[in-house]
Amino acid sequence: MPVLLTHVVLKNYKSIAECKVELGELAVIVGQNGSGKSNFIDSLRLVSDGLGTTLEYAIRQRGGIGEVRRRSSGHPNHFAISLGVQLGTGHDAHFAFEVGARPEGAFQVQREQSRISRDGMDTSFYKIENSRLVTASQDLAVSPRVASDRLFLTSVSGTEAFRPLFDALSTLGFYNIDPGAIREPQPHDRGEKLDRSGWNLAAVVKRLKDENPSALDRIQQYLRQIVPGIEAVYYEGLGPRQTLAFRQRVKNQKYPWRFYASAMSDGTLRSLGVLTALYQSVGRKGGPTPLIAIEEPEATVHPGAAAIIMDALLEASRTEQVIMTTHSPDLLDHEDLDSASILAVRNIDGETILAPIDQASVTSIQDDLFTPGELLRSGQLEPDDGKATGSLRQSDLFERL
Repeated sequence: MPVLLTHVVLKNYKSIAECKVELGELAVIVGQNGSGKSNFIDSLRLVSDGLGTTLEYAIRQRGGIGEVRRRSSGHPNHFAISLGVQLGTGHDAHFAFEVGARPEGAFQVQREQSRISRDGMDTSFYKIENSRLVTASQDLAVSPRVASDRLFLTSVSGTEAFRPLFDALSTLGFYNIDPGAIREPQPHDRGEKLDRSGWNLAAVVKRLKDENPSALDRIQQYLRQIVPGIEAVYYEGLGPRQTLAFRQRVKNQKYPWRFYASAMSDGTLRSLGVLTALYQSVGRKGGPTPLIAIEEPEATVHPGAAAIIMDALLEASRTEQVIMTTHSPDLLDHEDLDSASILAVRNIDGETILAPIDQASVTSIQDDLFTPGELLRSGQLEPDDGKATGSLRQSDLFERL
């Protein structure tokens, strides 16, 4: 199964006071601009960044702890993230941590816990409280030092039990494709993984041609449907730089013309970036990237191409978990999109409410009274308030070990 994150629980993360959602192969987060859709994605990216680099670096990149914890009249001085994880090894995992603010912009990991289980039985676990290891399974009898500003999962990532969890969470893919970054010739890169903005797209295309041409073929098949006239896309070196080149049919010309990325539209470059993000690791040794999160994949793309973009997202979700944000009715009206995959977002006085769509919307869709896109256009695609706020308990964040 491609599902990696089975559920996400957040408390006091940026504009999100509390949030508890279950995820499947595909999650479509819908809401107006500025409603807080990106904050949900960013909470997952903070986990990945905090494990792949350091938690201190991840928080500093977001402007410091004061910009990460939620601002409100109650002045919460901490935030917490809890994840349910399904590992490819057949194990289930839970990982959660709480970070508290300290004077002068400092912070402390106040609590952290993780457990690995199989068939309902815990195999490995640990719990940290106030920089002290309070309990751990026998395989962590000789444990690394606990640091107040580091995630302990990084320290135990070399163990057989926790390595799969660390690898999964530290290699998540997050994308907000920037056509401007793709358009400019870039320094040479190995193209192992597409950058969040897509600046190294040419290098990734080159790697795919060399290592996985079938994946590149699939990307090009979709691109031809989105941009009529495109016949091929390929890497081209420009001395110490690299760029993309396109072969495109031109009216009254016998042979396709070559165009560099600098001459291509934002919609073409963004579409190529989104498709490459989805297919860059499919079929690769070691398996695909476990989760791909893409912000507004339809941006700058003609509304008529929305169904093709959704085709690619749905196809990719069969081999890797996909999360996307959107405010496009055209994407939501794809005939194969299950309304259970939609999470609605609303912002009230600066507080983000995120939950599955309310029962009235579900009934309207099931009874063919309205499509999700029509409900969105009329402002009636709303989160279920009964599942959104007021029900979060401490046990939802931290399990008993």
